[in-house]
Amino acid sequence: MAKITYIEHNGKSHTIDVQNGLTVMEGAVQNDIPGIDADCGGSMACATCHVYIDDKWFDKVASKQEGEDDMLDQAFEPKKNSRLSCQIIVSDELDGLIINLPEKQV
Repeated sequence: MAKITYIEHNGKSHTIDVQNGLTVMEGAVQNDIPGIDADCGGSMACATCHVYIDDKWFDKVASKQEGEDDMLDQAFEPKKNSRLSCQIIVSDELDGLIINLPEKQV
């Protein structure tokens, strides 16, 4: 299990325990974290779970899968640290992960 901190665009912070093997998106949805819509349910067919990975954590998160950049091109204000939270699998190594949510999802 890992503690993950989700920071809304307005600065409000939510730190929750997410079970290993779930995705960062699933952790947010199961805990009613606002700002992650997850319209496609995690099948990487949209960009409504777009997040910004905190710079200290970016290199510790697994690399992007093929096709993720194509979906991120459709996200609201993608940045170099943008990821789809449905593609980040939670593990003990991600304990303390900090992600920031964009102003909106598209």
